[in-house]
Amino acid sequence: MTLLPDVDEPRVDFEAGTGPHAQNTPAQGTSGLDFGSGVELALAASNQLFNARNAPRYVAQVLQGVNTVATKLERTSQPFTGVGPAEMKRRVEAVDLERPLPDTAAALEELQHTYLRDAVYFHDAKYAAHLNCPVVIPALVGEAVLSAVNSSMDTWDQSAGATMIERRLIDWTAERLGLGNTADGVFTSGGSQSNLQALLIARNHAVARLRQDPANEGLRLPLLLEKLRIFTSVDSHFSIQKSASMLGLGFDAVVSVACAADHRMDPAALASALATAHSDGLVPMAVVGTAGTTDFGAVDPLADLAALAGAYGAWFHVDAAYGGGLMVSNRHRHLLDGIGLADSVTVDFHKTFFQPVSSSALLVREGAMLRHVTYYADYLNPETAARAEIPNQVDKSIQTTRRFDALKLWLTLRIMGANAVGALLDEAIDLAARVSSVLAADNDFELAAGPQLSTLVFRYRPLTADGTRLSEDAADELNPAIRSAVFESGQAVVAGTKVAGRHYLKFTLLNAEATLEDIGEIIALLRSSGESLLAGSAARTEAHA
Repeated sequence: MTLLPDVDEPRVDFEAGTGPHAQNTPAQGTSGLDFGSGVELALAASNQLFNARNAPRYVAQVLQGVNTVATKLERTSQPFTGVGPAEMKRRVEAVDLERPLPDTAAALEELQHTYLRDAVYFHDAKYAAHLNCPVVIPALVGEAVLSAVNSSMDTWDQSAGATMIERRLIDWTAERLGLGNTADGVFTSGGSQSNLQALLIARNHAVARLRQDPANEGLRLPLLLEKLRIFTSVDSHFSIQKSASMLGLGFDAVVSVACAADHRMDPAALASALATAHSDGLVPMAVVGTAGTTDFGAVDPLADLAALAGAYGAWFHVDAAYGGGLMVSNRHRHLLDGIGLADSVTVDFHKTFFQPVSSSALLVREGAMLRHVTYYADYLNPETAARAEIPNQVDKSIQTTRRFDALKLWLTLRIMGANAVGALLDEAIDLAARVSSVLAADNDFELAAGPQLSTLVFRYRPLTADGTRLSEDAADELNPAIRSAVFESGQAVVAGTKVAGRHYLKFTLLNAEATLEDIGEIIALLRSSGESLLAGSAARTEAHA
């Protein structure tokens, strides 16, 4: 496929310093470098700077890249090639980074072998592994625009209109979540960073309260952190433990709370854990609920958790990195009931809003709480600017330089609308329900739980010749091997996880164009791989007998 005719590109040899502006200057510097060659090299390199003079070259080269990707996409019939790490390492290491290629076409041709041919393509209907979504075209337009203009979202004098677009989207998201008129927030790189910032605010908020106690007067921060605890479900994201470690609390400051049979946090178990901590003289710093657990898509009973957190003066954070897309769902919005009671919320637009990585946000119900991450620097965001109400976004962020990722969501909403995005998520949720019925009726597979969003956890555990199920231990060996075999075939990509210490497979369905037939073909592939592996194992056992 060719979107536009090829555009001639000036051939530039950067190593030799030749090009349209190259000059022959024989002067030699004391370093041994030919000064004239250095000038030629700089002049040639300036042809690649994005500016008004080079705008036609920018269009030509970017269109070459777009054509390359579009052509590759049209010719790709499965999500992966099955290439192994050793082969990819060999190809990439064979590239001589000290010798530039003559033009963009040559570089894109090389990229076919070092990346594009063997990339994992999330748009393919048989990619059903992790929380990677196919992306919508308006967001790709936004990606092209924001990368070229290259706004930095730290200060107003670097971002202007971008600042206002991001702020408007934060307000829109807060309104959708029901966080109230005093809410605020900031875009981040992803759910892990959003969770980290939320818990940093929660930690500083708790410490500020501890400092009000005369008994803590003069104590340094490490001593004040010793008694702080975070409560979250056993199925919550690992970034909660990781954040606790990075915040100086330690992994053991996170109290894992049991879930009910539906994998939602059990409020009674949380109440017991909070009461025990309080009686032990510990301080409940935060309760973290999850709206869409990674494995089961479970949405915790948010209103109940909010009430318990409030009773102990704990910050209530909701990790809705996965389930945040429900805010635009046309049929499943009710699953987020209670989220407006949160003190802070994580939303990943690059999951269930079909945005390219990265695009996440942290929202807080009381915008004033963002002061806990505010630092002023005279060379960047002086305090005088804040007093003058100059909108420097770095005042709200733990990042300094930051991309204008909000533009992708902005163009998506302006071109498609929120209801259309929600319809894509609804299709994925409905597909998961239909696939669940298929697996539940298949004697070769076991479901770990029914679907709640768009994930399904299951395993291949067929009946044996005597009518009993394959043993638990045998299934534990078999299912990871099935996953590996399917991945190496490149025909499909599925994920794996553990439930109660046992190995399972997992579908994560986020492709609105995937059909029941598509997923049925993956199930057939899993079955045939399992049968082959079992037959091979039986043959080896017989040979050794």
